[in-house]
Amino acid sequence: MAASEKRRPGTPVRRSANRTQALIATARDARLGAIAPFSGFKVGAALETEDGTVITGCNIENASYGLTMCAERVAVFKAVSEGHRRFRRIAVVADTPAPTPPCGACRQILWEHTGDIEVVLANLERQTGHYGLKALLPLPFDAAVLSSSKPRRP
Repeated sequence: MAASEKRRPGTPVRRSANRTQALIATARDARLGAIAPFSGFKVGAALETEDGTVITGCNIENASYGLTMCAERVAVFKAVSEGHRRFRRIAVVADTPAPTPPCGACRQILWEHTGDIEVVLANLERQTGHYGLKALLPLPFDAAVLSSSKPRRP
């Protein structure tokens, strides 16, 4: 982001409508790969890097529910494992009438690896929400918290 485009934390930068719709469409397509035999709740995500590369993810359920992986985390982990470190935004798609924001675990992973990116929510028909990650995670637990909690030496 250029210095002239500074924004308040939690305030998303609006990208072109066509690029946003393309990102949503990619997340919808990623949703088709979801494995959700227990919940039937399929989610797709498309994470856009700073250079415009789009990395997808879908949720993958497991009979041991705690081992289930959400679409957003799959996309982040794939992107990071492929060497990407700077991100613009993520689109998340689920088959729900209302916005389906990332769960708490995904918000935490997104915050630590992507920072205050744009979060675009959509269902199978339309965009349903648009947020800055800071608005979804106003008091994040991150390295700043850890460094401020270290005991001081006398």
